[in-house]
Amino acid sequence: MLPDLISAIILGIVEGLTEFIPVSSTGHLIVVGHLLRFDAEWAVSFEVFIQLGAILAVVILYWDRFWGLLDFKNTDGFSGWKGIGLLVLTSLPALIVAALARDAIKQYLFSPLTVAIGLGVGGVAILLIERWLGDKPLVGLDGLTWKNALVVGLAQVLALWPGVSRSAATILGGMGSGLDRRTSAEYSFLAAVPVLLGAGVYEMVKSLPTLQASDLLIFGVGFVVSFVSAWFAIKFFLRLVSSYSLAPFGWYRIGVAALILLLL
Repeated sequence: MLPDLISAIILGIVEGLTEFIPVSSTGHLIVVGHLLRFDAEWAVSFEVFIQLGAILAVVILYWDRFWGLLDFKNTDGFSGWKGIGLLVLTSLPALIVAALARDAIKQYLFSPLTVAIGLGVGGVAILLIERWLGDKPLVGLDGLTWKNALVVGLAQVLALWPGVSRSAATILGGMGSGLDRRTSAEYSFLAAVPVLLGAGVYEMVKSLPTLQASDLLIFGVGFVVSFVSAWFAIKFFLRLVSSYSLAPFGWYRIGVAALILLLL
C-alpha cells in the first residue's frame, strides 16, 4: 500500500500543477504513472478522479462566478441562463465525442508515444498562435459571446488526444475566437468544471465495485494533494498570462516530447 500511497501523492501534485496550464495533465500523468509503474486495475480511474480535486480549487477561487450562474434575473455578461448556456455549448462537443469514442481513445491513445505526439504538435500550435494572435485588448468573462463558446468547445474536442491538453486547446481556441490571453485562460478554468466533473464522477462510480477500503484512502490523498497543488498553480498562471506570452509553455512541450521520444 505504501508504494501506491507515495505514487498517489506524486500523481496528485502532477495533476494539480498541470491541469490548468497548457502542458497536458493527462499526458504528464500517463508518463509519470508509467515511470512509477502505477498500474493498478483502477489506475486510470484514479487519474481521472483526482481531477475532481483540481476542479474544487477552481470552484472555490471562482465561487462568485459560479454563484452568479444562479442569478436567473441577470441577462447580461457571464451569469444566469446566458452563462449556463455558454458553458453547455462549450461542453457538449467533447462530451458527445468522448461518449462515442471512449473505449477507442483508451485503447489506442493512452501511451507515451501518442502523448509525445500530442505534446509536440500542441507546443508548435502555442508558438504559432502566440505569434499571430498573442496581443489582444482585454475582453473579460462578461464579454464572452456564443461564437467564443462554440469555438472553445470545438477546440476542446482535440484534447481527447492525450498530450494535446484540454487547457491548451481551450485557451488557444479562445484566443483564436478573438479573446485575449487572460480571458481565454479564465474561461478555460470555468469550462473545465462540467467536463471534468462528469468524467470524474463517471469513473468513480464505474470503479467502485473493484475498490477496497485501502484504495479509497489512496483516492482521498490524491484528491487533497491535487486540490492544494491546483490552487497555487491557478493563481501563479493567472499572474503569468496577464503579463507574459505562453511561448515558454510551447517550448517546454516540445522539449518534453523530444525527451519522451528519446527515452522510448
